[in-house]
Amino acid sequence: MMPRHRRGWVMGGFGAPPERRSPLTVSLLEPALLVLLKEQPRHGYTLLSDLETWGMTFIHPSVVYRTLRDMESLEWVQSDWDTAQTQGPPRRTYRLTAQGEEALQYWQRELEKTQGLISQLLERMTKERR
Repeated sequence: MMPRHRRGWVMGGFGAPPERRSPLTVSLLEPALLVLLKEQPRHGYTLLSDLETWGMTFIHPSVVYRTLRDMESLEWVQSDWDTAQTQGPPRRTYRLTAQGEEALQYWQRELEKTQGLISQLLERMTKERR
């Protein structure tokens, strides 16, 4: 199982002024959502708030919801309508599935490899400045 990467740049964000971010940063959205949903099921708005606390304010909410729908079509997440709340309209609650656990494990391995590469690149860049 391989993660899907969206190429390109994301503009704007949830409560943030428009700015550009690299495809590398944007590609972290999928594993970030999987980690949050592994911790506990959440509503979309809660996921947006949690991403914001991690500093991912640059990703537009529509991109987050589209990614959730994509992950649901891959059966990585499952959603249900929360009709138990007493105020406001029903909200969709997302939860991680067994396939989502596998995707998260794959992401972990890939991120660990990438972390090593980034460390090597930064080390060499630092040497070049000396």
